[in-house]
Amino acid sequence: MGLLGKIFNRSTPDYNQWLEEGGVIVDVRTRGEYKSGHIKGSKNIPLDEIARSMHKLDKNKPVIVCCRSGMRSAQAMNVLRQNGFERVHNGGGWANLQNKLG
Repeated sequence: MGLLGKIFNRSTPDYNQWLEEGGVIVDVRTRGEYKSGHIKGSKNIPLDEIARSMHKLDKNKPVIVCCRSGMRSAQAMNVLRQNGFERVHNGGGWANLQNKLG
């Protein structure tokens, strides 16, 4: 698997299914970026706060992280996985992710 495959996850889960299972979308952009547009119902936990705010998330539920382009969300995904979150996926850019939700 190449670098992009590792960053963006090669196999994409069914996002709508994950949300039906009680999953959450976490937008890791800054508060200002989030205010300028976001996916309805998503949580805003900026990347620089993810390590100390992950207690707000349920490790037993799916987590889809997103940002502007997918780079910060890749970092957030790695932090969450290192802390016991097994069902976490980098959804990439929030606008792209929004288009994939039904």
